[in-house]
Amino acid sequence: MSRTDAGDAGLDDLDPDAAARGTVYATLAVAFQHPTEAFHEAAATGRLGADLSRCLERTTLDVSVPDLRTADDYETLAARYNDLFELGFGEYEDRTDGKLSSEGPPVPLYESKYRPDQSWNDVNLDLARAYDYYGLEVDADERDNHDALRYELEFVGYLARREAAVGSDAAAARLDFHDRHLGHAAAGVADRLDDEPGTDVYGALGTLLEAFVRADRNDLAARLEGDG
Repeated sequence: MSRTDAGDAGLDDLDPDAAARGTVYATLAVAFQHPTEAFHEAAATGRLGADLSRCLERTTLDVSVPDLRTADDYETLAARYNDLFELGFGEYEDRTDGKLSSEGPPVPLYESKYRPDQSWNDVNLDLARAYDYYGLEVDADERDNHDALRYELEFVGYLARREAAVGSDAAAARLDFHDRHLGHAAAGVADRLDDEPGTDVYGALGTLLEAFVRADRNDLAARLEGDG
């Protein structure tokens, strides 16, 4: 996701709490993309969890970071990601007629997959409008649906940094985005991961994702609306 206008305020002016939350969201956005060797190294050495713990210590949120280490080598971790999030499952129900029954990945990384009450078009159109309002657009080189989890995490991280630099308008927008979009996606992904065997570090990331999103949302509601 990229900006179409001037960009953020200087980092030196940011409130440390909101800025730290923005960093956590940015890290989670990377964590739920296809793993790079740098991400694998951070997870394998324990640096991923340590860095996130330091960020959360700079916030008022009561969120614990689970064990985010992996014993997988890079190729195994990449294959695990593919099995969970990208590759569908197919099998022949009756080999005599050649019909293949197929399903999508067990843990889709798209909000609309967890919104039976909303159409794909309605979800993505609302997201496109939200991104555009803040001068943000989906990267042309890696274009994906607007409801991709990584885009939603990048966007709410941007709103957290904007809150730190600008004030409560961005905080109110973040609360609205949690209720309209990210809260549904985070809970859906975490629930699916909890039901899957062999998730390794991704199961722990799902637990952290849901807990952090929920805590951030409830903190915003308490501050802005007097509602836990």
